[in-house]
Amino acid sequence: MKKTAVVVCPGRGAYNKSELGYFGRYHAGRTAFLAALDAYRRERGQKTISDLDGADRFTVAEYTRGDNASPLIFACAYADFLSIDRNRYEIVAVTGNSMGWYIALACAGALSPDGGMDVVNTMGTLMQERMIGGQIVYPYVDANWQAIPEKRAELLARIERIHACEGNDLHLSIDLGGMLVLAGNEAGLAAIESELEPVDGRFPLRLANHAAFHTPLQEAVVEAGSARLPASLFGQPRFPCVDGRGHIWFPHACDVRKFHDYTLGHQVVKPYDFALAVRVALREFAPDCVIVTGPGNTLGASVAQTMISIGWHGIESREAFMKLQESDPVLLSMGMQEQRALAV
Repeated sequence: MKKTAVVVCPGRGAYNKSELGYFGRYHAGRTAFLAALDAYRRERGQKTISDLDGADRFTVAEYTRGDNASPLIFACAYADFLSIDRNRYEIVAVTGNSMGWYIALACAGALSPDGGMDVVNTMGTLMQERMIGGQIVYPYVDANWQAIPEKRAELLARIERIHACEGNDLHLSIDLGGMLVLAGNEAGLAAIESELEPVDGRFPLRLANHAAFHTPLQEAVVEAGSARLPASLFGQPRFPCVDGRGHIWFPHACDVRKFHDYTLGHQVVKPYDFALAVRVALREFAPDCVIVTGPGNTLGASVAQTMISIGWHGIESREAFMKLQESDPVLLSMGMQEQRALAV
């Protein structure tokens, strides 16, 4: 009997040094798909996916650029989606984090593979060309992945207070379920960095080559993206799609113009609540498991922390989650070899 699954697609930051060669390792047989992506990039004078994925060396400067990272992650994530064993898993819904929303739309069929590449590449390139502001990541859960009382509310209050000071621009960008992504201009980011207590020697973490995604600072990107990417690219999805507001777009019931306007408008300039998207997907579709496509495993902890926050399957801590994973995995991260084997 098939298991039901919600598929989650990653956003920026998913393709790192250890992922170099990911497409070639797992999808060498998808030559026609790769050729189409390479032709698209070549026509625009951009380095091909083949060249990026097949390089001998990974550099942060090149691989975290929006015009390189976005299409590279799209290629790997979409190919991973195609590799999911449909004889074992019935996909009941899709969602994604930030740029992963665009990939989720392609997985759902609301964008064709070519259309998905066009949206991802265009928006990634626009973000890189403008490079407005930046992002910082900071946790609000403890080492056992349980929410620290009032920590999230305290962080939001700090954002609001700093944003109110002249010269500062600071906003909530993404709620990842156990961490908040904060975004703003340099003055706002520096102000919050100076206040945040160090955690685990990693946080607060400034993300390289990331702009102030999901904030009003991206209005210029919305204007340019909407002009270049027509509503005709979008269609009805084959699977329900859960967006960054927790709204569900159902098959055969979508207003395509609203689909376009949300994706290239609201989604770009308003906070993206990934944690809410996952909670809605779990509660509304009650899947047997969640499959997170690669590359990498940047969302594994976030999905698990969101499961813990609602006590899904009785999971109330990191320890309980890890114990269940050993006996009956509820989260399959395709970027991890042992879990990938269970999904493909």
